[in-house]
Amino acid sequence: MVSSPHEAMHRIFQEYPELVSQLSGALGLELPPVVSVEPVTVDLTETEPLERRVDTLLRIGTEDDGPFLLVVEAQGKKDAGKTASWPYYVTYLHNKHRLPVLLLVVCQDHATAAWAARPLTIGLPQWPTVTTRPLVVGPHNMPVITDVAEARKDLPLATLAAITHADNPDVDAILKTMSVALRDTPESVAGPIVEFIAQGLGNRLAAQQWRNLVAVDLSFYTSPLSEEIRDEGRAEGRAEAVLVVLDARGIAITEGTRERVTQCDDPDVIRRWLVRAASATTADEIFDEETHGDR
Repeated sequence: MVSSPHEAMHRIFQEYPELVSQLSGALGLELPPVVSVEPVTVDLTETEPLERRVDTLLRIGTEDDGPFLLVVEAQGKKDAGKTASWPYYVTYLHNKHRLPVLLLVVCQDHATAAWAARPLTIGLPQWPTVTTRPLVVGPHNMPVITDVAEARKDLPLATLAAITHADNPDVDAILKTMSVALRDTPESVAGPIVEFIAQGLGNRLAAQQWRNLVAVDLSFYTSPLSEEIRDEGRAEGRAEAVLVVLDARGIAITEGTRERVTQCDDPDVIRRWLVRAASATTADEIFDEETHGDR
């Protein structure tokens, strides 16, 4: 199954293709400035019934060196199958498009990054016929950005850095830096960044930290994550209102009732319970579907 971090690690290049040249410092390799970008189909399937797809594929135009194809692969763990598929991607694309191919692998942990960086050879040990050398970005070479001014200088790079450092012990400081850096940023710019970071954190503990920061520092945005957080807040408010109404009417509230109400995350159900709380004679009646005719 494709995970949220996997999607964030490669889709960020679709949103910010200029990242490829901005990674020169992290990679220790001078890459040409991007002057044009054209999405290319990621489907590399041939006539045989074996589906092959890369994560992101872009045709990058440069001013002096001509165009090249950028293959971005998001790698969450070691995968022996890549030993065969990555060289295939490179040779197939070069043969089909007759353009140089750059394979960039994005990782979130040191072990996977070290594994992905190994040259992949096809041929005899004493004479490799084809060698594929992935470029790898991850926590080993991406900057840890905890300075707001530095983050604001290059928000796409800071976003990718935050994603690759999702497991960093200082991730809370990294995320706080990003939330502050985005406060005065136009919503059209900040919105995608908010979502990419949320995706990149997946189900880690830091994901809740990011949600809290978005709720406090970026509450004025209307990104999908911001709206989701606001909906949750409204649901929590209505859940508390159910208990307040019951208590104000002198109806005893058991611990079981309190737990069931506060743990419900369905706003429609909570709304029904709130209506019933105004006329129920016992707390349990707000859950009674048959008594109130709600089947």
